[in-house]
Amino acid sequence: MQSIPVDTTRLGVLRCAVAPEPKIANFESKEVKKDRDGNTVYSVGVTVRQEGRRVSVIEISVTGEPKGVEEGHEVKVTGLEAFAWAMGDRHGISFRAAAITPVPTVPAGSAQRKAGDA
Repeated sequence: MQSIPVDTTRLGVLRCAVAPEPKIANFESKEVKKDRDGNTVYSVGVTVRQEGRRVSVIEISVTGEPKGVEEGHEVKVTGLEAFAWAMGDRHGISFRAAAITPVPTVPAGSAQRKAGDA
């Protein structure tokens, strides 16, 4: 399966729509998916909104639990890759990232205080 690097700077603001949860490898046995090194793979729903376009939600897989990522918060996605897949008559695009981290929020009024301090 060939990976296609994705330029996240062209995707606009990225927000967590579905908090990180372990990815399920087998729904019948509820077995959690692991990477080659035995680390748990997590799935995060992320909203993508480019200028003048509708919001889309993509599901991104990442190894290890993304700490501090919460629904509604802006996130940074590092090393995003897309993969085309096909199974019989089903097909689609899946996404994997090296990391998903929360974007630090600026407390309300701190920007005004800094401007007033200058």
